Amino acid sequence: DETEFRNFIVWLEDQKIRHYKIEDRGNLRNIHSEDWPKSFEKYMKDVNCPFKIQERQETVDWLLGLAVRLEYGDNADKYKDSTPDGAKNADNTAKNAEPLINLDVNNPDFKAGVMALANLLQIQRHDDYLVMLKVSFTERLTQDAIAKASQSKEGLPVALEKHILGFDTGDAVINEAAQILRLLHIEELRELQTKINEAIVAVQAIIADPKTDHRLGKVGR
Repeated sequence: DETEFRNFIVWLEDQKIRHYKIEDRGNLRNIHSEDWPKSFEKYMKDVNCPFKIQERQETVDWLLGLAVRLEYGDNADKYKDSTPDGAKNADNTAKNAEPLINLDVNNPDFKAGVMALANLLQIQRHDDYLVMLKVSFTERLTQDAIAKASQSKEGLPVALEKHILGFDTGDAVINEAAQILRLLHIEELRELQTKINEAIVAVQAIIADPKTDHRLGKVGR
C-alpha cells in the first residue's frame, strides 16, 4: 500500500534514522504530495542508499539495516549483553521439558482441537478438556502400539498432498491426521498380507512334497 509505505519511511526517519533536522523533514512528511517520490529519491541519495527508487524491497531492507545500526550505536550498553532469541528459546525448551506445562486449556483453538481428536478416537466427552486429551493418549494408545511406535523404521518420505483422502472433515489438520492414519493402516494391511503369503507358501511346500511309502504301490502298472 502506497500510503503505508510512505508513512513507514517517515516513521523510520523521525524515530530511528534522524538524518535530517526536524525542520528539514517537511517534504518527506508530506506523504500526499505529488512530489513525494522526488523527495524520497533525494532522501535515499542523502543517506547514501545504493538502490534505486524502483527497488522498494531492497530499499526497505537497507533502510531497516541502517536504522538497526543507528539504534544499536545510540544504546550500545543496553544491547551488548542481550541474549539472542534462539538461545533464550533453547533455555526455555530445556526448562520446559514437560510439553503441557505452558498449555492454555482455556484457549478456544485448544478446546476445538481436543474435541476433534476425541471425536476421531471416540472418546467420551468431559467438561475438563485436559482430561479428554490425557484419555486420548492413555486409553487409546495400548502398550503394543507404543512399543511398535518406538521401533525405528527407515523408509522414503511420503508426500501427503499426493494421496487423496476421499473425504473432507473441514479442518486441514484433521485431514492430514486422517491421511497419516490411512497410510499407516495400509502399511499394516500389507504386513498382514505378507504374513498370509508366507503361510500359504509354507503350506504349499508341505503339500507339494509329501513323504511317500514305496511299499504301498508300484509305478508303471
